[in-house]
Amino acid sequence: MTAEEPRTEPAPEGVRCSDAERETAATALRTAVGEGRLSLVEVEERMAAVYAARFRHELDAVLDDLPRSAAPALGWRPVLTLAAHQLAVDFTTLTGRGGASVRRRVFLIAATVLAFVALLLLAAHGSADDGPHHGFGHD
Repeated sequence: MTAEEPRTEPAPEGVRCSDAERETAATALRTAVGEGRLSLVEVEERMAAVYAARFRHELDAVLDDLPRSAAPALGWRPVLTLAAHQLAVDFTTLTGRGGASVRRRVFLIAATVLAFVALLLLAAHGSADDGPHHGFGHD
């Protein structure tokens, strides 16, 4: 067969997979272990199979028992959801119900006090008209 003749029959093994497809499969495995669907031993075995795979059907076999992930959510909703979750965790830590370490509680209290003091200083600076101005829109 010459380079100009198209191949008429498919390869008996199937379609070869690309490096990008291997990385996609590896990302799916990392997500699954993060969600608690796989143990560390399982993910190590499957990662070895992913990077050793030569054909797409081999990648599919590694991921068959895992749910297909949906497309990632776009926009501000996921960011705001994560921020709200973090605020809830921090609040329970500050109130002593989160079971967090003393070091984390002290850090959160110090950060809260520092933010409050910074806001007070900014408010006081903005309300004083008799001092020198920085030239940010003031005459």
